[in-house]
Amino acid sequence: MDELQQLQDWYSSQCNGDWEHTYGVKIDTLDNPGWSIEIDLRETELTERSFEPLSRGDTEDDSDWIRCKVEHEKFMGAGGCNNLAELLRAFLTWAARAA
Repeated sequence: MDELQQLQDWYSSQCNGDWEHTYGVKIDTLDNPGWSIEIDLRETELTERSFEPLSRGDTEDDSDWIRCKVEHEKFMGAGGCNNLAELLRAFLTWAARAA
């Protein structure tokens, strides 16, 4: 199963008639260029789960880099132009360990 399908499945499993009205998933682009993701964890099984920040690549000027952290009850990731799948995989791998 690919990362997009897995993210869709995770999102769908959070939707309970209330959660999706306040929380969700955001995927956006960066101007350096690259990707950012923000996934709300509030009111999910991941809210209190610890996450070791992840950083790969020398600088954000490189085209192949990622940075991921959990802060303010959100999983936040950013990466280079070709790293969107890797960002999603970092979240999905962590989320799967919590299940």
